[in-house]
Amino acid sequence: MTTVVPTSEEDAALSVVRFASELAWADAGPEVAEPQVSRLCIEAQEFIVMGKWLELASLMITSAELIFSKVSDKDIESIFTIICNLVTKTESTDEVMEIVKVITAKIVQQPNEKPVVRLKILINLYNLLETPYCQFYVYMKVLTLAVDGKVTEYIIPSFKKMDRFLKDWKIGIPEQRELFLTLSNILKENKSMSKDAFKFLTNYLATFVGEDVHVLSEAKEEAARAIVEFVRAPDIFQCDLLDLPAVGQLEKDDKYAPVYQLLKIFLTQRLDAYIDYYAANSTLLKSYGLVHEECISKMRLVSLVDLSSDGSCQIPYELIRDTLQINDDEVEIWVVKAITSKLIDCKMDQMNQVIVVSHPTDRVFGQHEWHALRTKLGSWRGNIANVISTIQANKITEDGSQTAQGLVVR
Repeated sequence: MTTVVPTSEEDAALSVVRFASELAWADAGPEVAEPQVSRLCIEAQEFIVMGKWLELASLMITSAELIFSKVSDKDIESIFTIICNLVTKTESTDEVMEIVKVITAKIVQQPNEKPVVRLKILINLYNLLETPYCQFYVYMKVLTLAVDGKVTEYIIPSFKKMDRFLKDWKIGIPEQRELFLTLSNILKENKSMSKDAFKFLTNYLATFVGEDVHVLSEAKEEAARAIVEFVRAPDIFQCDLLDLPAVGQLEKDDKYAPVYQLLKIFLTQRLDAYIDYYAANSTLLKSYGLVHEECISKMRLVSLVDLSSDGSCQIPYELIRDTLQINDDEVEIWVVKAITSKLIDCKMDQMNQVIVVSHPTDRVFGQHEWHALRTKLGSWRGNIANVISTIQANKITEDGSQTAQGLVVR
């Protein structure tokens, strides 16, 4: 198959129109094809001369889309590279946006036909753009295509750059919500990335801070989902969900109040509270896909954390046994599990049947904990500044003394 190569004799865009239209009309026979190809090339030439880049993009993309199944992946990429390059021809940001819409609409139309090639085309288009919102628009189309074409593995690595992307795009709150929710939905299908899925879902809920009751109500379902995901996750033990208004609204909601109660148990109470809750809400937990045994296991770990945060440096084995509702020979097993999960920093004193806690861990890390951490860091910074000042003062004194001695020697 012939690859489109721009030459000095013909504009690259016109070459694409000729090549694509010839293939598109090939089955109609030369008597029908030649007039059509000629017409399209003349039309394209007029658009080029008049600088009508949006019209040219519409003309080119229509023909190019028809030959997706007729040419190699390399040829498709070459053709669409030239089409995408039209966004660099105009200085009008509005026209750039319209060209982007024309191209992306066609590319995402048939996501199951060569989805990886289509992703490459959109990524190439993204890299040609200079307008932040246009970049965001194309990125969202990339996500849509990846999901519909079942090739999300190709775009998940880009999620690590999301903080940088957000700085570049400077998008508003509605766009942030759409982005965070899309990212979370993509990752929730991947069990190995549950933490990242939960992070983006929390980011989504955080965008509702300061909103009125009507707007907050839009987030009820996702707030409940965040609670369930937190409870289900075997490796997430801290979160700030209780500080988010989108979650707080569930406390008195007829449908979601029991889910909110479950969150409070997992963040602020111990195993006995969960056992009582389960007795009254076992059907509800099953409806959310929560496994009772897994919930008990997580509650035992957070209950042990709660014991370590009570202020006592030593926790008797007996107290651990009773709180976790386990046998005597299981105490050390659960302590090791908590240490392995980096929930507590302690040593086991088997002789005295106690664990010695070196550093307590907060179960909830919300606004109060952030304030306490900020205060502590400020104090440390002040202490370090004082030490540096003292060292500098001593050095000045020492240098002055040495200078004076030198003058005496002379």
